Amino acid sequence: MADVSEGAGTRPGGRSARVRAAVHRAVQDLVAEGVRTEDLTIPVVAARAGVHATTVYRRWGSLAELLAAVAEHRFTGDVVVPDTGGLAGDLERWATDVARDLADPDTLALMRASIGAGETAACACTADRRAQITAMLDHERRRGGEVPDVDVVVDHVLAPLYYRALFEPASGHDEGPAPERRVRALVESVLASQAVSVSP
Repeated sequence: MADVSEGAGTRPGGRSARVRAAVHRAVQDLVAEGVRTEDLTIPVVAARAGVHATTVYRRWGSLAELLAAVAEHRFTGDVVVPDTGGLAGDLERWATDVARDLADPDTLALMRASIGAGETAACACTADRRAQITAMLDHERRRGGEVPDVDVVVDHVLAPLYYRALFEPASGHDEGPAPERRVRALVESVLASQAVSVSP
């Protein structure tokens, strides 16, 4: 197999993008196939991607850094921040979209691999989610409403969604890991816990 990191006459920017795409796809394919974290190594990823292992080491340095990059790319912008006119509606729509995303087996496989690779990669699975929460809270502040802290929303809404998806994915309850009525209950919980007054 030709090494996509090599090739005369190609523009460096274009080659770099092709390498990144090939390596990211290789990681996602391998974790989706059930390759265990201990067996997921940079040489294995490089072989699947068709690049030299030294190319991957040079760009990402370690498997943890590579998984962090893949997770960050995967979770950035995957869920749109809603603007329904009120914090409760925003949180419900956002949390429902997150729950649907977490029901994807490939998403869970990447999250489990990232968690297994250590803190750096694991944090990449939540960084954009926290940014989305911050954006929704900022929207509500501009409307004149009171808002909870980001960590409170994480504890009451995001953490339960992640826990259920990661540790009880086959529970068979209701219509999935977090049906709409459960999402609504989580949102009501966070707002009630802070006695938050939200705009209509």
